[in-house]
Amino acid sequence: MKKHFIFFLIIFCFINLDAQETMEASKEATIQTGKIAITDQQVTINGATIPLKAHAGTMQLRDENNEPIALFGFTAYFKDGATSDRPIMFAYNGGPGSSSFWLHMGVLGPKRIVVNDPISTPAAPYLMENNEYSILDVADLVMIDPVGTGLSVPIGEASFADFWGVDQDIRSISLFITQFLIEHDRLNSPKFLLGESYGTFRNAGVMDRLLSQGIAMNGVIMVSAVFDLRTLIFPPGDDMPYIVHFPTYAATAWYHDKITDKPENLDTFLDNVRQFTEEEYMPALFKGDQLSEVERSSMAQRLSDFTGVSQDYWLKADLRVTNGEFFAELMRDEGSTVGRLDSRFTGLAQDGIAQNGAYDPQSLAISPAYITRFLDYLHNDLKVDKSLMYSITAGRREGFKWDWKHQGNSRWGTQAAINTGIDMARAMTRDPNMKVLIV
Repeated sequence: MKKHFIFFLIIFCFINLDAQETMEASKEATIQTGKIAITDQQVTINGATIPLKAHAGTMQLRDENNEPIALFGFTAYFKDGATSDRPIMFAYNGGPGSSSFWLHMGVLGPKRIVVNDPISTPAAPYLMENNEYSILDVADLVMIDPVGTGLSVPIGEASFADFWGVDQDIRSISLFITQFLIEHDRLNSPKFLLGESYGTFRNAGVMDRLLSQGIAMNGVIMVSAVFDLRTLIFPPGDDMPYIVHFPTYAATAWYHDKITDKPENLDTFLDNVRQFTEEEYMPALFKGDQLSEVERSSMAQRLSDFTGVSQDYWLKADLRVTNGEFFAELMRDEGSTVGRLDSRFTGLAQDGIAQNGAYDPQSLAISPAYITRFLDYLHNDLKVDKSLMYSITAGRREGFKWDWKHQGNSRWGTQAAINTGIDMARAMTRDPNMKVLIV
């Protein structure tokens, strides 16, 4: 009887083990793998035509435990016949929540969308031309779409929340770059990062994380840089955002002829503005309520002289005007609002008494051309499956919410004021050969 029991117990264990293996195999089979379309492309730069291999689609991203966590979307361009010592650049836009098609089709890739600048571009048909300004004459290029954007989605047991956050984003982008370098035999290539806006904030964290894992960047390019997020959100009681934005207000007013006795040279004008900001405006703000009424009135007049916004408005704003307020006020009398991402652009104001601009004229002036022509290029030139939906922004996905906590190298846990400049400083301290270009 005992022998029979042991026999059946052994059989049961084998059956159970086999069932478990079958379940694991079934689970693996249901997890999607990446799909890449490979096409021949070319770009002409300085009269020389460069043949390219374009890889567009998704790569199955795996985590530190080798578990699949995402289909990570990207477009890569490799020069035909190049060796592994050719530089490679990884690039992305910002947001957070933006795909990379802006840099892809506006600056870096082999094609460039043609738009009217700085006025609205008419409806289709839209033009696309060879991009003679592309980086592809000197480096291969990988355009990265963070999870939730482009073709990038979580798989397996992962969810969007595992990617939507400061540290989550830094981790996943670093994982992608590492895996891409390994799979394409490019670990020993000169390596560069390029980010725009929030992408520069991401850059600082990624360069530090990769260095801690033994992958050093040869260079990092910051386009429209921001590391200290306080400077963008104008938190109550914090004067720094007003200080760093003021030269931009002045430059915008200069461009739109809102300055009395407008100087001819913008650079000279801005040198004077920056000197005023550091030596007069900043100390005045820091004096707070200790500033006398005479000093306050005088300062408001000086601010008006530089920006074209009335002395009365500056006084009512307590000498502190947010960017949204400035964009709405500068051309209010003309019924116009000013662009946020590019303040040369203007648009009709939807509300003549609104405190802030309701929309960004620059974005609406070029977005239809960029989105329409890029999607056409993606599916018809790069041959990405037309059944796949490319997400321009994660912000349109249900439940999009960004986790703003950042561990960084703070001694007191997560940072109270989010700043990845500390990460960048740590990486540059540990790797004195690393170069950073801020443009």
